[in-house]
This record gives sequence, structure tokens and C-alpha cells, in this order.
Amino acid sequence: MNTLLRESPARLALRAVLLVAPLLAVLSAAPQDWPRGWFAALVLALSVGFAAMPESMLGTACLALVVGWWALAARDDVPLTAMPAAALLLAAHVASVLLSYGPPALPVGAPVLRLWLRRAAVVGAAAPLVWAVAVVLDDQPEPPGIWLAGLGCAIVVCVVAAVAVTVREPAP
Repeated sequence: MNTLLRESPARLALRAVLLVAPLLAVLSAAPQDWPRGWFAALVLALSVGFAAMPESMLGTACLALVVGWWALAARDDVPLTAMPAAALLLAAHVASVLLSYGPPALPVGAPVLRLWLRRAAVVGAAAPLVWAVAVVLDDQPEPPGIWLAGLGCAIVVCVVAAVAVTVREPAP
């Protein structure tokens, strides 16, 4: 309880995002695809742990559980409600990153918040594009080698990202 009293209002708001975003992402499906009560309770329990300890594996487990549920729920088609779910998962991820920047007494600075909101907006812009591609290609036959091409693209993206963020030491 003392930890919560030392939190700034901005950090409390970020913890609230961690608490509600995963559950809302699960519940954003069409009413016929809503999860059973035990599943929603499990997501809520993991969300409570995620909000209390944003750097723990509880957050990874919580978000992975929601993504896995969506993968099973959207087996036949990808509903439009997948986009708000993607935005909610992105919001939870960004909130956990911001909370992980320092101890509970450290306020979240406006420049850092703006930086991460810009990054989230850029990443979030991909959700409608991915949804549109999924809808267009929904009934198309799978081209041969598509999974190998996708794996190759993912490897290239990871290598490029790793090279882009590598910090080079100055020459002596």
C-alpha cells in the first residue's frame, strides 16, 4: 500500500492501463466469441500481477495469453474488433515499458511519454494494414513457400533492427 501512495498520478494511470487493457482486448471480440468466465478471470489475475510488477514475466504471460486467445478466436475470419484489441495490447506494452524506466517514486517525464506515444502511433498504424491484408487474402489458396518467405522476412527484419540499435564505441 505504501508503494501506491508514493506513485505519481501518471504512474498510477499507467498501472490502470496494465490492469484493464488485456481484459478489454479479450472482451473486444464479438459477443459469440467471448471467453468463458474462468479464462477472463485468469487474464484478470495475470493483469493484476502485471500492474503490480510490470517488469515480471506475468506481463509476457498475460499478453501472450490474450494473443493466443485471439489466434484461436479468429480462426475462420478476422473481425474488425481485432484492431481495438491490437491497440489495447500495444497500450499495455508501452505502459509497462514506461513503468519499467525507474523506481515508483520516479515520475514519467513528458518528453519520454511523448517519445513512446509517437512510437506507439507508428507501430499501431500497422494494425489496419495487417487487418486489410488478412481480409483480402482470407479465401485465397496458400501459395507454396509462403511460410519460408515469411520466416526469411522476419529474420531480415530482426537483423536490420539489431544492426540499427547497436551502439558503436568510439575509436581510441
